[in-house]
Amino acid sequence: MHRIFKAAAFVLISVPTSISWAKTDQIEISKAQSRTLFEIVDTLSNKHYRTQPVNDELSMNYYDNLLDNLDPSRAFFLASDIKQFSKYETKIDDHLKRGNITPGYEIYNTYRDRVTDRLNKLVAILENPETQFDFGKDEAIELDRDENTPWLKNKKEADEYWRKRLKSSTLNLVLAGKTEEEAKETLVRRFSNQLKRINQQNQEDVFETLVNSLAELYDPHTSYFSPRTEENFNINMSLSLEGIGAVLQNEDEFTKVVRIVTAGPADKQGELKAADKIIAVGQGKSGELVDVIGWRLDEVVDLIRGPKGSTVRLQVIPSEASTESDTKTITIKRNKVKLEEQGAKKAILDVKDKDGSAYRFGIIDIPAFYLDFEGYRRREPDYKSTTNDVRRLLKELEAENVDGIILDLRNNGGGSLTEATALTDLFIDVGPVVQIRETSQEISRRNRSRRKATYRGPLVVMINRLSASASEIFAGAIQDYNRGLIVGTQSFGKGTVQTLTRVHEGQLKITESKFYRVSGDSTQHRGVIPDIMLPQVIDPDEVGESTYETALEWDQIHPVRHDKYINFSQLLPILKEQHNSRIDQDPDLNFIADSYDLAQENRDQKELSLNIKQRKQEKKDRENTLLELENKRRVAKGEEPFKTFDDLKDHDSKENEEAVASVEINTDDALLKESGQILADFITLRSRNKTAATDNFGNGFQ
Repeated sequence: MHRIFKAAAFVLISVPTSISWAKTDQIEISKAQSRTLFEIVDTLSNKHYRTQPVNDELSMNYYDNLLDNLDPSRAFFLASDIKQFSKYETKIDDHLKRGNITPGYEIYNTYRDRVTDRLNKLVAILENPETQFDFGKDEAIELDRDENTPWLKNKKEADEYWRKRLKSSTLNLVLAGKTEEEAKETLVRRFSNQLKRINQQNQEDVFETLVNSLAELYDPHTSYFSPRTEENFNINMSLSLEGIGAVLQNEDEFTKVVRIVTAGPADKQGELKAADKIIAVGQGKSGELVDVIGWRLDEVVDLIRGPKGSTVRLQVIPSEASTESDTKTITIKRNKVKLEEQGAKKAILDVKDKDGSAYRFGIIDIPAFYLDFEGYRRREPDYKSTTNDVRRLLKELEAENVDGIILDLRNNGGGSLTEATALTDLFIDVGPVVQIRETSQEISRRNRSRRKATYRGPLVVMINRLSASASEIFAGAIQDYNRGLIVGTQSFGKGTVQTLTRVHEGQLKITESKFYRVSGDSTQHRGVIPDIMLPQVIDPDEVGESTYETALEWDQIHPVRHDKYINFSQLLPILKEQHNSRIDQDPDLNFIADSYDLAQENRDQKELSLNIKQRKQEKKDRENTLLELENKRRVAKGEEPFKTFDDLKDHDSKENEEAVASVEINTDDALLKESGQILADFITLRSRNKTAATDNFGNGFQ
């Protein structure tokens, strides 16, 4: 289960070398928080899109979710603690109705005592000069402890688990290049700072944690902002922030990359990817890498941000890594994400079909659905917007005599619904674009295309797992109207709308409505399924709405009348067959598929060896496998293979440096080139197929 709020994500700032903590005072709810909780429960019950009464079922779900949020790896609580807590399993709803959450505070206070006790023990072990780890012993530690893992039976079992976990953490640092003593020092700082953070948590912090364990039960995008969090949120929204351009969230004790902002510094640098985990942050090209495992998200973000032009270094565990010791360090130059660089841009792609016929396609990359609201409000004729930019690019491409258009919505996380609707207007005639159902079940169909299409010719829309929200509305409409082919991988599945509601203290972000396509299908959870699938790059089990346990479900409502422009039914089987034939033969597409399969194998690993010799061999084997995959591609393309893995790394570093200097569309992108081949096949087949050729649309520009 992916979570936004994690009580286990501790902040660390100062670094004492040895700490002993007394048992802290118990934290309880205040009168103001009680009133706030009462308002939150009432709002969730009456205004959230998901109807969920406050009853015994919700109580049991809250109980499970709070335990899972506090102790996701089941490493701190003992079975005896859970037995003690079980008396509250069906009683929490009764407390919530009264604006009380006493059981949650008891669970949290016990959790804090367990964490404090354990971290003190770990520091003492590490600081003991007699502590030695036997890395030659053949033993392993289990990975991915989750809700299906039994709770630790007693202190003896807990001590044994933590002995292995401490040994594993030390070995990871040793394999990453530290001496054993340096590794111990790093871990002492990590655990000491986690102790400092948990003892700094106040009444407001704990209340926010407890309330969000409730809010999450309604859906993953519903959350409570305490007064302090609200203040930070407002500051962040009002300032021109400078950083790396990445959306982050806490997952267990790690800071995980959710999305890379298009045209931002991280995107241009090219190495940081969705689902990577940031474990250390360094300032400048040579500043010390500060271990941030266990830090609060806002503290990690503050460390990553900095002045324009300065450098930050991120040590990450790549999403495809099999162990926490498989790290890499990424150097990124901070900068502002410039609106003009996030704007739509174009390129030309020349393609030949299997018969040798040449085609010239216009590529339009759309990184976000943006709109200059002030310019729009003032009715400026040339205000900045996605639709205005794409309309201009279409006219330029018309002058260049292109045979078709490829719209690239990969990694487009959404934005303005108004712009998603307006952009659709460029490609379809008058008709509905999206349906919106409110909490009241009232359905709105006001978002419509209102004029004749600007472009009426062959069209492909590319999507991937990071195409979300407004991107899914646009792609879904194009697919429902049979206006163009959707090519790529399943989209994110974010089909809900949130609003901010004031409560006594702080704000509640609540889901109030849901998107539906004109076909009646929801974009929620399932997203948009392409007509033709390209090889996976992003693991859908790691990224996407379906990875959230409490995501609203996919469903359907009545469709609305809409036109069907092109008859794809006879063409799609042939297009898929020709596409699959190229997949089998194309070295670049094969490499993408093989790399994805290798990453899946790494994620399926159930346990981790604590034997240093075995771990070094496993690392060498992985590097050899990566080298073999790359050389297989290079040989197939007639290029010189790399002799060593270091040669491969050096080559990748140089490519990334070159990518930073370029903001142009990469027409050598294998997935983009294959989309061009699909569009060429479609044009050729359509010209030969009378049924498809007699559609009620045009062949070019209006």
